[in-house]
Amino acid sequence: MNSVYIQSPHPKPGAYLIWLSLLAIFALGLTVFTFPDINGVAVGLLLLAMTTVLLIGIKLNQQSPITFTLTFMHLQYHSPHGGWLTRWQNVADIGRASVSTQGWHKPLPWIGIRLKHYDEFLDSICPRIASQILMEQRGLMIMAYKRADNPPHDIEDMLFDDKHYVGENGKINKGLLAMLANRMRYNRELMGYDFFISEDLLDRPADDFIGLARRFLAQAR
Repeated sequence: MNSVYIQSPHPKPGAYLIWLSLLAIFALGLTVFTFPDINGVAVGLLLLAMTTVLLIGIKLNQQSPITFTLTFMHLQYHSPHGGWLTRWQNVADIGRASVSTQGWHKPLPWIGIRLKHYDEFLDSICPRIASQILMEQRGLMIMAYKRADNPPHDIEDMLFDDKHYVGENGKINKGLLAMLANRMRYNRELMGYDFFISEDLLDRPADDFIGLARRFLAQAR
């Protein structure tokens, strides 16, 4: 299969800043033209601030819109702050996340991924991305915990477990990476998957992405 690039459906945040700053500069110029006696220092400071916002918007707008890459070898997540990667050979399953409600499973706008081994995945992540995953998926764990009939642990222990995690390769993970590894274990106990992808990051419905990923997964096996 050919590589597939998934782009975020949301407009780049830089576009808003660019238009906002350009409109503000135009309004400032119109004000100066209408009131030529206006304080020059104040105008200069405002123009400097608007130019700074414009440059920030341009920089943000230059960032890659691609959020996921699927190749015959791996699934990779991209963001301005870093990303993660997992080979298909290390993926045990991928499917729709759900929570149990009175014996029924309610699907959620999240895609779950269960790994065979954690080591390779943890080695691909920087602490900043680990922190992002922990924060973004915190609400999902709390929801699953509240719906669970017999939660295996207290929710505080699952959310903030920072005990050192020793991988199968003997590497000792500490700090945010240890918290992520421990969170993944708890996620699997509650929902059957280690970590999740929000449907908001995709340019297609979650079920379509799952079907695409499963085709790549089947080809790699």
